[in-house]
This record gives sequence, C-alpha cells and structure tokens, in this order.
Amino acid sequence: MPGPPLDGLIDDLYYLEGAPPYSRLMLPAAPAPLLIVNLGAPFVIRAGSHAVAVEYADGCAVATPTRAWEFGYPSPTRSVGVHFRPWGLAPFLPMPAAELCDRPATVEQIWGRPAISELRRRLIAAHAPHEMLMLLEEELVRRLRAINGLGIVRHMSSAIAETGGAVPIRDLGVAAHASSTYLARRFKEVIGVTPKRLARSYRFTATVLAIDVAAPVDWGDVAAGAGYFDQAHFVHEFREFTGLTPTRYVEVRQRFLREHPDHALEGWPLPAD
Repeated sequence: MPGPPLDGLIDDLYYLEGAPPYSRLMLPAAPAPLLIVNLGAPFVIRAGSHAVAVEYADGCAVATPTRAWEFGYPSPTRSVGVHFRPWGLAPFLPMPAAELCDRPATVEQIWGRPAISELRRRLIAAHAPHEMLMLLEEELVRRLRAINGLGIVRHMSSAIAETGGAVPIRDLGVAAHASSTYLARRFKEVIGVTPKRLARSYRFTATVLAIDVAAPVDWGDVAAGAGYFDQAHFVHEFREFTGLTPTRYVEVRQRFLREHPDHALEGWPLPAD
C-alpha cells in the first residue's frame, strides 16, 4: 500500500515473478486501471475478441476496460505493477484516459523511452522486491500532476463503488450540482468511461465475483439480483464483460480451481488456453 499522496489514487503496488498458471489469461472487464513495468520477456495483449495480439516489451498502461481482454505472460515472468482506483491512472498520463479505453499503451508511449529505460534499469538492479516497489512509488510521486475535475470524479466514483453500482447516477449529478454532459466529459477524461458505464462495471463485477461456482447456479436469480429485467440481457452483458457465456464461465472457473487450488490469481483471471 503506498503512502500519501498516492494512497487516494492507488489500491496497491505489487511485484510478480515466476511461472504463470496458464500462458494466456482472459481478464474480465473491471473498474481497475493497471500499469505494469515489465522486467522480463515481452508479454502479449489482445484487447477485445477481434483485436490483433500485440507484444509489449517495456510494460503497459490499461485504462478501465469495457470488455474482456486477453493477457499472455511469458514463462517465467517478472514485473512490477500498480492496481489503480478507477480515477487513479489519469494523473500519470499525458493524454485523456478515454484514449486508452480498450487500447492499452506501452509505458514508453506515456512516459517516453529514456524515462522507462532508466526506470527499468534501476528496477532490475534492485536487490529485493521491497526496494523495487519503493523505486516505483518514488517514480509515481515524481510524475504526479494535477487533473481538472479529479475531485468530483473521485467523489462520485467512490459513491458508485460503495453501492456496487446501484446508486442512481442522476441523483449523484444533482447532489454535485453538475450537468450530465459535464460529468460524462470529466469521467471520460479521468477514468475513460461515463458514470453510467462505470456503474455497470461495478454492478457486474460484484455480481460475478459473488457467484459460487462450486454449487449449482440459478442464472435467473443471479440476473434478477443484479437488476436485469430479463435473462437474455444479462447473458449478452455477461459475454461482453467476460468473453464467455455464463455456463462456460463456470466451467472455466472450476478448471482454474481444480488445476491451481489456492492460487494467488484465483479470483478473477480466467484461463484462455
């Protein structure tokens, strides 16, 4: 966990090393921007089911995705990264977050080749993971910049998160004394998506992570509990967010649990092999 001033922007910094559970993982869309500084062989990202797979040698920055995306780790893999809060990536970007929506950028594209080359050199020379994370935190503090509208986006996003996406967006706008047009523009610049889309992401994420794949699933009850008026709409959104049908999702989650019990990544990534 980073200290001030990063603690309001970031959930955690992490170090990852070793053999991935699968060569390709499918990551469902979630309100969780990500920055990775890669220290090993290139990894591969396919953003969207019809996109072309692209190699990322130095790392990547990923704004809030709107659909499932595929991540291919080399084996072994080694990297440091940042899990941001939805509004947390924007103060470190030279462009609006919407430009990275479902279009991950390399770290070189956002910070420049000399800067990322020097940072990677220092990280590789570090003696322990803790030292590496401190170096990354120092770099982030140095690059932190003011963002117009960050305060109102952060306040509204926190309210959306606390309710699992169930709060009426109109009510939040009225309370903030801001028009829907202004809020949509600020949200897209800071988070990459509109307030309504962010709420959908939180609602869907909470629904899916609450599913007990070890027991029979009543999809009608799941859909109704998530606020969907019909199961067909729920299935359509399920495929958009996870890349899978609900039935296939359960099968894939069960496979992960069976083949890698108690794995650190068990909760969200899905094997794509």
